[in-house]
Amino acid sequence: MTGVIFDFNGTLFDDSDKVEKSWQLFSTQVFHRIITQAEFKEIIHGRTTDSIVQYLSQSALSKEQIAELADKKEAIYRELCESDRSTCLAADVKLLLDELKERQIPRTIATASPKVNVDYFIKKFNLEKWFDIDKIIYNDGTIPGKPAPDFYIRAAKVIEIEPHKCIVFEDAASGIQSAYNAGIGKIIVVAPQNQRHTFEKLPEVFDVITDFKQFDRLLLEN
Repeated sequence: MTGVIFDFNGTLFDDSDKVEKSWQLFSTQVFHRIITQAEFKEIIHGRTTDSIVQYLSQSALSKEQIAELADKKEAIYRELCESDRSTCLAADVKLLLDELKERQIPRTIATASPKVNVDYFIKKFNLEKWFDIDKIIYNDGTIPGKPAPDFYIRAAKVIEIEPHKCIVFEDAASGIQSAYNAGIGKIIVVAPQNQRHTFEKLPEVFDVITDFKQFDRLLLEN
């Protein structure tokens, strides 16, 4: 493996609680409905904001309406992140990122988040220390959302590594399928201990980890 691509939300940054809370607040305020746990798993996690807004509306919306509602939802999300003093990168991931940088291993992020959120996290977590921010792939409105392969195809292209020579770190079913559809060589799932068994059963998944402590084995094993 010669390239590494990270999903962001739920992978480099453990924010599942904030994602779900912000969507729930937004949905009850705007659409007066509660999002079910099944919907979070199948519709929310790993998907683009625009596609989720369209799904929740259950009606035809213009691009302008979707953009306005998406901005409203993401503002709620960022407010939750900013108000939580424990907001930080996932445990031990800085050690992995330092190691990748020292070894000069090509790397980037492929996230369904919009640019406004990406910019927020670049500043908050000093991501330019480890990543070329111009190579971060985000939802710019032109990329089909996960599980389509486009996010990871673009990410592999931007770091100039063939997809089958890349490792992807993911946390969501839609992201795993996206990486698999893109022909990624190894898909590593970052998941809580109580979810390991679910992901370990998936044929697309190479390994499941609960943190980034064993990154040497993951990077050097081939």
